[in-house]
Amino acid sequence: MQKPILILGACGQIGTELTMELRSKYGSDIVVASDIREGNDTLMESGPFELLDATNYEAIEDVVMHYEIDEVYLMAAMLSATAEKFPMRAWNLNMNSLFNVLNLAKDKKISKIFWPSSIAVFGPNTPKENTAQNVIMEPSTVYGISKQAGERWCEYYFNKYGVDVRSVRYPGLISWKTMPGGGTTDYAVEIYHKALEEGEYKCFLDKDTKLPMMYMDDAIRATINLMESPVENLKIRSSYNLGSMSFNPEEMAQSIQKHIPDFKVTYAPDFRQQIADSWPSSIDDTNARKDWGWVPEFDLPATTKEMLDNLRKH
Repeated sequence: MQKPILILGACGQIGTELTMELRSKYGSDIVVASDIREGNDTLMESGPFELLDATNYEAIEDVVMHYEIDEVYLMAAMLSATAEKFPMRAWNLNMNSLFNVLNLAKDKKISKIFWPSSIAVFGPNTPKENTAQNVIMEPSTVYGISKQAGERWCEYYFNKYGVDVRSVRYPGLISWKTMPGGGTTDYAVEIYHKALEEGEYKCFLDKDTKLPMMYMDDAIRATINLMESPVENLKIRSSYNLGSMSFNPEEMAQSIQKHIPDFKVTYAPDFRQQIADSWPSSIDDTNARKDWGWVPEFDLPATTKEMLDNLRKH
């Protein structure tokens, strides 16, 4: 039987959908959502919610004790583009929140953690194509530095204290349910909204910027699959490479034009271009496939159809 779960950062792009999926899978009462602000009506009405600052250890500990929480999903973070504007705030949020949950697990107050890493851990000297699990990293963004440091700490807490912390390196994520929150791959969501609302889009990345991407349903499924995997199957305690599809803005525009022929895209790269240029263009996720059976379900044509169909409905 599933024991109580706490989600920190439940109102963000991933957190919102993860909360709803976990509630539908395990039952609403068993999944406690929390964030520094309230979320949308659907999330707020679907089960218990706590206003909670992920950098406040005592506040998290109180909620953990009150609900007898067993697992924590730490989804609170400042993403790549926003973090470049507020480096110290990003470092404080991204690192202190992680230490809080790692220390709760070290002290046996919770038994399992999910913490997301990112393709931002890779840097300009990383091989671009089919980027392997273990390669040179040297991230060049605050977000990437915090995620790489986080991976090392997760592995350290597992090796030193036996903390069961699990992680994947998310690629760019695409969802129709929630707007993205200040990442370098946000164009891949904005573009669908603009295609339907205005018939044109000005992209902040160059048309040839190929990046690893994933439809949100796949990302949520991967997260839950990893958390449900038998502990003996997991060989990597830093963070698993997670792959699905890779494309550039031009290819995405073409996939939309098959449904909206008059859709036009122009390109005006901004500061996010430099971040994107430091990231891989495709990911080798052999370890995730081998260790816990990861297989993505959505490619670009399927993603475009899902996005346009659902945005039209809603």
